[in-house]
This record gives sequence, structure tokens and C-alpha cells, in this order.
Amino acid sequence: MKPPPDDQPTDRAPNRMPGHAPGHTRHRANQPRIPAQGRELPPTPSQTVGPFYGYALPFPGGGQVAPVGHPGAITLHGTVRDGAGEPVPDALLEFWQGPGRPGSLRRDPVTGGFAGRNGVDFTGFGRVPTDADGGWVLRTLPPPPERGYVSVCVFARGLTHHLFTRVYVGAPPPDDPLLAALPEERRRTLLAVPVEPGLYHFDIHFQGGKETVFLVFDGTDESDESESPDGSDGPEQSDGLDGLDGLHGSDG
Repeated sequence: MKPPPDDQPTDRAPNRMPGHAPGHTRHRANQPRIPAQGRELPPTPSQTVGPFYGYALPFPGGGQVAPVGHPGAITLHGTVRDGAGEPVPDALLEFWQGPGRPGSLRRDPVTGGFAGRNGVDFTGFGRVPTDADGGWVLRTLPPPPERGYVSVCVFARGLTHHLFTRVYVGAPPPDDPLLAALPEERRRTLLAVPVEPGLYHFDIHFQGGKETVFLVFDGTDESDESESPDGSDGPEQSDGLDGLDGLHGSDG
């Protein structure tokens, strides 16, 4: 086959891969990057989280905080619901409770379990994912009467920031400053409902008429004490009085 004359066009460019459409080149020169040159760039915004908690954060026995066979153990259970009242199937709850022995989530290379879950010691920390119906279960010890509550941190899809709340178990302390500052209808969203001896029900509502009271920590009050994530005691940032009406500003 004779090559075409120099004055006639050809459909085979020297830098085009065989079989590709005309105009498709094998490579292109790198374009130079234009530096910011002192321009002030906006910060990266917060990103919507999840739903990916079930693949990394939950661990075996995360809801079994009470030592095995402990006669004083109680069971808390409930459902996480969105603003429309629908269950949230991929939320993650962390529970902090003192006093407890500081534990560890380091994997035990022999048993495959976790160093902080030996079945004997109480660490005061639990991590529980919700099931397909938004349900969760925690088996723990009752909080001390002078405190009366278990701290809860909620992670879920659609939340750019996790939420903090409390679940009061049994008769709440009469001088609790958080409960005293709330109207009766809002106070009820923090109280676990007794079902039978040793069994309590507590639902978490993100929005709507039953919205749970969520707390905002401003770091201005270090006089109170609360629990650290590992179950040991530590200073609480505040009583969350700026967030008594919920993060969404609901009045109930």
C-alpha cells in the first residue's frame, strides 16, 4: 500500500493508539499548576458521616459492659429514630460510665478478643451499633445514685457532628442541675422507662415532637466530674446548659 501524498490528509495521527477514534491521542503534555499565590483558601467543610460504622468500629462484646454473671447488672435497650420517626439502621452509640477500670481495645493476639473485655473487670465503656430496625441493647451496671446517668454519644448518617446526651436510670438525683433546668416534657426525653426489674427502655429521637435533649459542651465549667471514654473519671467540659433545647432548637 502506497503512503498518501504529503498534500493529502490521513486519519492516523502519529500519536494516536491504533483502534481509537480520530482525535484520541496517546498522551498529552502535563498542564502547569497555577499556585494560589497568597490567596486565602476557604477551609474544607465538615463532611456527612457514614454509613460505614459497621465495618470497623463495632467490636465483639461492645454492649456487654457488666462483668459476666454480675447479680446487679441491668439491661438498657431502645431504638434510634430520625425526625420522621423512622428507625435509623446504621447508627453507632457509645456509652461512657464511671467509675470503671481504664480498659483497652487492643486486640488480644491469643484469644482474638479485646484486652478491655476480660469478662471480669468493669470498664464503663460500651460501643453498640443499631440493628436493621434501629434497635440497640446495652448490658451494664447501674450508675452511682449520686450521678444517676450514663453518658451517650450518637453517630449516624446525615450528622456532620456526633451528638451527646444522657440516659438517667432509676430515680434521678433531686439536685441534678441539668434536669432541674428543663421543663417536664423535655426532661422525660432523658429518663429511661422501667419495663421490669433490671430492664429499661430508652429511645433516641433526632428531631420532631419527641426530640431527645442533646448537650453542647462549651468548656467553661470544669467543676463537675464526668467519665472519660475509657471509663475512668475525668473533668466534664460542662453541663451542656447551652444545649438544653436540643441542637435543632426544638421546644418539644
